[in-house]
Amino acid sequence: MARSADRFPELKKLTPEITPETNISLLEIMASSMLVIATFAVGSMITAYGSASNTATPRSFPLVISDDTTQTALSSFIGAFIFSIVALVALYNSYYGHVGQFALFVLILVVFAWVIIMFVSWVDDIARLGRLGNTIDKVEKAAAESLARRRLAPTLGACTWDGENPFSRPVHAAKFGYIQQVDMSGLQNFCEEQDCRIQVEALPGKFAGPNQVLAYIECDEDSLSDEQVGKLIEKFRIGDDRVFDDDPRFGLIVLSEIAGRALSPAVNDPGTAIDILGTLVRLFADWVKPLEDTETDVKFDRVYARALSVADMVDDAFAMILREGAGSPAVAIRLQKSFAALARLDDDALRRTIIEHSAMGLAQCKQALALPQDIEAVTAVADSISDKV
Repeated sequence: MARSADRFPELKKLTPEITPETNISLLEIMASSMLVIATFAVGSMITAYGSASNTATPRSFPLVISDDTTQTALSSFIGAFIFSIVALVALYNSYYGHVGQFALFVLILVVFAWVIIMFVSWVDDIARLGRLGNTIDKVEKAAAESLARRRLAPTLGACTWDGENPFSRPVHAAKFGYIQQVDMSGLQNFCEEQDCRIQVEALPGKFAGPNQVLAYIECDEDSLSDEQVGKLIEKFRIGDDRVFDDDPRFGLIVLSEIAGRALSPAVNDPGTAIDILGTLVRLFADWVKPLEDTETDVKFDRVYARALSVADMVDDAFAMILREGAGSPAVAIRLQKSFAALARLDDDALRRTIIEHSAMGLAQCKQALALPQDIEAVTAVADSISDKV
């Protein structure tokens, strides 16, 4: 095989001489070290994933494993290992000439620089990966993004359904599982083709099954065959687990679970629960911010759906903390202060729900707290909320 320098003799004068032994030594170092680092990275990731599931909640696991920095670093280590092996094979077979040796040397330096940069950033990230605070931040971010999307489209772009009487023909799920996504655009196209209207009953997050109604259809029953109904059911993606993307309530539930675990006797970490209360207040404050009318335009005029219930969202977020934190004066007082902050927001539905949960929390505290002084402190904050009726 002809060498590259033999084909380009004019380049030989412009490039310094790099011996094959130099490149071989560098590539052997890279090959041996990258395999060790990649193995260490996988072990560190597994340890971090286990820590996230044990200290927070298993429902946060998908967010932890989706860490981009860790995945990019691991891919870089494996890529550098493969590059070094392929380059070594080429060197041992005398593939590179004078110019090729220099080009390979420059490329090795670039790969080394990239690996060092990724290793430094990965070490900083892996130090936080799986830690409780980092997991809470990831759940908060996922919940905030999901709430923001639903806030802009309360009914996922469909018409708001406020009626009590559903359409005539029910459509049931084909299997058990959670609704992960609803293809509203596909439902709109189906309605236009069949000249009908659909009322969606199972929005993302709802548990569905053959005995559960996914939607109601209003059209001539004889015009829809079983095959067409099957195509309609395919517009509802059903899986074994809930996901964060289109299910805002799931993020609130996961945050509540983390707080509940922190308040368990085995952990006894009221500080984490108090931190999550602040997170929940921020999420609800963003949820009730006013929107421009143009941001909530109806995109699918043949599809109808119900908006999220604020009462259900508040129950998802605070019910477990109400129950588990009733015996902790610090958590009970901070919970009532959180309710007071939410009650001051300009949203009547949220205010009514908060007042109900505040009264419920006060009743549970009176049963769980032993010292009259603690009960009086919680009562004083709860009374300030009831005055807002």
